[in-house]
Amino acid sequence: MRVPRAFWHVRNAEREPGVADRRAGGRPPGEPAGPRAAQEPAARYGLLLLLLILTYLLSASGFSTLVAEVQTLLFFGVLLLALRTGQASRRTAVLIGIVALLGSIVAVVAASGHTRGGDGAADIWKALILLLTAVLIVRRVLARPTVTVQSIYGALSAYLILGLMYAAFYAAIERLGGGPFFAHHQPANTQTFQYFSFTTLTTLGYGDFTAVGNSGRALAVVEALTGQVFLATLVARLVAAFRSPTERARIEGAGEARPARRRPPGYAGHGSRMSYHRKPPAGRGRPAPGPPLPGSPGPSGRPDPPGRPGSPGPPRSAGDP
Repeated sequence: MRVPRAFWHVRNAEREPGVADRRAGGRPPGEPAGPRAAQEPAARYGLLLLLLILTYLLSASGFSTLVAEVQTLLFFGVLLLALRTGQASRRTAVLIGIVALLGSIVAVVAASGHTRGGDGAADIWKALILLLTAVLIVRRVLARPTVTVQSIYGALSAYLILGLMYAAFYAAIERLGGGPFFAHHQPANTQTFQYFSFTTLTTLGYGDFTAVGNSGRALAVVEALTGQVFLATLVARLVAAFRSPTERARIEGAGEARPARRRPPGYAGHGSRMSYHRKPPAGRGRPAPGPPLPGSPGPSGRPDPPGRPGSPGPPRSAGDP
């Protein structure tokens, strides 16, 4: 009988754990990933971090009028990079990208009128885009089984995004509210809002800019709490659990080099339903045969005749010798 070739493929895959992975185009469980697989995600988060730093520097520079017009598009690019790096499905990412593009175009058109209502609506849209971006990044960072440079880049990017997001909310409160945002009639523009946001996020509290309204003060308290929780939980956890690629490969190699314990064929693991007691040998544990009954068939299947061993014979009288 000819055995199908697929049977031998299955048998080889069972004997060698890495055979099925190599034929499927992957890599064995203990084999480290190639340089491209290890560096590509980190480079994408590095690009996101560089874009955020560039956006903040342009906002803090003297080209505030130019940045105010293109800041919405820059934040839209940040969202696209976060979608590319995140775990969202392709259909969900495309849907979010289309909605974000349409909303960004509407926000740019509204801000181009240089009215308080249009600028406030554009600031709210920028804050919502940054909020969604921060959620995607934090979710992706927490979902990774190991902490790498990519995780550190993602945490830093999310921290910068939080500062820019609260700055956009402060600007929306000032432009949509009735009174000034800062006390003592301090100037309210993109630079001062970002300065106030990051000093509040890091709990520096210089005191030169102070929110005068209740909504601004409440949002500043929320930002200060968010910054402390973010640094004390996520960033501290990532830094403590960070391992370099060399150290991580050494730990994985030490775990794989440990030989597996061989079990006897009759071993039953914890939780299995196999019995630990051996079956008794043949003949053991059965009751011993008793004496044959009168008139019972003998070994040949016939009743024993009188006088033979195993048969009581005819009854004897009292006078018989």
